[in-house]
Amino acid sequence: MATQPIKRVAALHDLSAFGRCALTVVIPALSAMGVQVLPVPTALLSTHTGGFDDYYFRDMSDSIEPIADHWESLGVRLDSVYTGFLSGEAQCAIIERFIRRFRGADTLTLVDPVLGDDGVLYSSCTEALVERMRDLCALGDVIVPNLTEACMLCKMPYLDTAAMQPSELNTYVAELLYKLTEFGPKRVAITGIVTDKCSNVATAGLDLSAKSLDKTPFSVNLHREGGSYPGTGDLFASVLLGKLLGGAAFPASVAAASAFVRDVITVSEKYDTPHRDGVALEPCLYKLAQL
Repeated sequence: MATQPIKRVAALHDLSAFGRCALTVVIPALSAMGVQVLPVPTALLSTHTGGFDDYYFRDMSDSIEPIADHWESLGVRLDSVYTGFLSGEAQCAIIERFIRRFRGADTLTLVDPVLGDDGVLYSSCTEALVERMRDLCALGDVIVPNLTEACMLCKMPYLDTAAMQPSELNTYVAELLYKLTEFGPKRVAITGIVTDKCSNVATAGLDLSAKSLDKTPFSVNLHREGGSYPGTGDLFASVLLGKLLGGAAFPASVAAASAFVRDVITVSEKYDTPHRDGVALEPCLYKLAQL
């Protein structure tokens, strides 16, 4: 019996040994969706950078091109390149070369421009990285910034969306979406948009690709469950990518990823563990095989 080949993704992310995020989320999520993940660590950390002090951090930039050299000698072909946390602005050029090296006519490039949250940069990120991240986004077919990152990339003010009226919110988010597509990507999703006086959270999307029949912004609005967890952006991007590689349309993929992250947060709230440990992904992985 003939079967479809297993999709293969190169995931260029950090490896944080403790705290579920980046590769420790990407690998199980995409694997559960039937996608092979080829991890390329951009940095090695003892923990992620949110809520921990004195963490060990090692830049893995020197390893990326030797890995690429060996893969090329083996004739490795990729269905997708997925980039996330970078060690600094100097690494952007290395990642850009990697994308150009392995991108074929049908290779889907997803860029998660990891920069900050709640209106501020992460402790390991700089303004110089923000500048270089714009260039990296230009190579993406899909980009998935959160609201903070979208504002930083577009040089727009980070506003309190929870207090906005619907018409004001729609105008603000639509401007961000269209500005982001001006960098080059045809499909954009902005996560973490808190609405309705903090009772709901939305993901806004725009699909200007040739496959899209509706080229207007859309949104997925869900009831806000629990608190904030690290790694939920990585989880969203992974599920979104898995759905896209499975042939789903972009709006449906955004909706599925948003709902899964909401469901995992709901389960996580039942465990008596600090939020900085990350979401309780393990009990929910079986659901990804059914998406």
